[in-house]
Amino acid sequence: MNNTFLLSSETAKNLYEFAKNLPIIDYHNHLSVNDICEDTRYFDVYKLWVMPDPYKHRAMRMCGVPEKYITGDATDREKFKKWCKVFPDLLGNPLYVWSKMELETIFNISEMPNGENADKIYDMCNEYLKNNEVTPKSILKKFNAEFICPCMSLTDGVEVFEKDLNVSPSLRGDDVVNPTIEFVKKLENITNIKINDLRDFEKAILKRLEVFAKCGCVFSDHALDNGFEFYSDDGKNNERFSAKLSGKAVEEEKLSSYILEFLGNCYAKYGFVMQLHIGAERYTSSVLREKVGAQGGFAGIGNSVDVKTLVKFLDTLDKKKERLPKTVLFTLNPADNALISVLSGSYSKDGVKGLISQGPAWWWCDHKQGIKEMLANNAVYGLLSNFVGMTTDSRSFLSFVRHDYFRRTLCDFLGEKFEKNELLCTYEELSNIVYKMCYENAKNLTGGNKNGF
Repeated sequence: MNNTFLLSSETAKNLYEFAKNLPIIDYHNHLSVNDICEDTRYFDVYKLWVMPDPYKHRAMRMCGVPEKYITGDATDREKFKKWCKVFPDLLGNPLYVWSKMELETIFNISEMPNGENADKIYDMCNEYLKNNEVTPKSILKKFNAEFICPCMSLTDGVEVFEKDLNVSPSLRGDDVVNPTIEFVKKLENITNIKINDLRDFEKAILKRLEVFAKCGCVFSDHALDNGFEFYSDDGKNNERFSAKLSGKAVEEEKLSSYILEFLGNCYAKYGFVMQLHIGAERYTSSVLREKVGAQGGFAGIGNSVDVKTLVKFLDTLDKKKERLPKTVLFTLNPADNALISVLSGSYSKDGVKGLISQGPAWWWCDHKQGIKEMLANNAVYGLLSNFVGMTTDSRSFLSFVRHDYFRRTLCDFLGEKFEKNELLCTYEELSNIVYKMCYENAKNLTGGNKNGF
């Protein structure tokens, strides 16, 4: 990549030279655990570059590509050619830049894909994969990844990571908060605890949390989607849970609120960082959901979060004996940036820096504009020095280029302010903030002792 890309000042360029080689800690992603464990070798560029990336699928649909060539039964080459054909039309979208960075970083190809050169690029990439052993771990090593945390369900087998210092599970707790009969059966099987009521359910959860903690888990995550409401416990949730086990309709929001509160208290006891991803509207196209599943890349941005219900949840945990766990708030709606940043100063715990902090610009906001808006709000309403770092939140191993994209944007943001004399600090103080934001703060959350890939 051009060394001046996204860097508009000399200070930004100097900061980036310092930041670009810092190790990466990616504490929230959806990478394939099976591929990591088996260190699967890639032989086809489509399977590595296009197939696991819903962003690319979304862009192809926006360009009118038939679903047959996105998730359908077309050949890998045919799908790759359709992707290349629409690539020039992505100009202006961050996916255009990310994809160029991915292609150049892994395959050393700077030529822009299009309909005419698609076969050539497909063959060049596959020839490279034939002659070079490209695997998940080799890719992570290339990106200088030191530690990664793929999301896993409470019922997934995480013991495989017990001795791996570089990978630990991040607990994705949505299926716990919204339990189905099928999930409860899985939890029974993996814990050998017969679940007849809510107390049994809690015992089984605690047993699995012990396993996650033993495997190095220090992060949890919950989606507080558009319309999230939190309800205080009214003493009727055991009845609701038992009714749900019987297949009866219940007041789902009240039961979910109770379970979320229970988990939040557990995270405080275990020292887990609680991540809350706020504001996605996941129900858009019923046709696409039916055709390609819920994770197809077509979710939208929801309304501004109901701050009253969000702080009610945080305050409920804060009044418990264990108090609030360390919490990272991600907002999908850009209108919520100031609201979320301000909350970082609304709760505290003795001896804990950044008990509440704003997470990196997330999902549809993960681009130069979104990142700078997040940084600007965090700077004036919160503390940049408490920012816990960039994370990919991706299913694609190649998406680690976004750490470089973030670091360039961060250095440009700070460099511009420095040269306008808006910060009144030394360059050394500025570079120390960059070090914290890109690496140190995230490393401190993981407990250190990582060797990298």
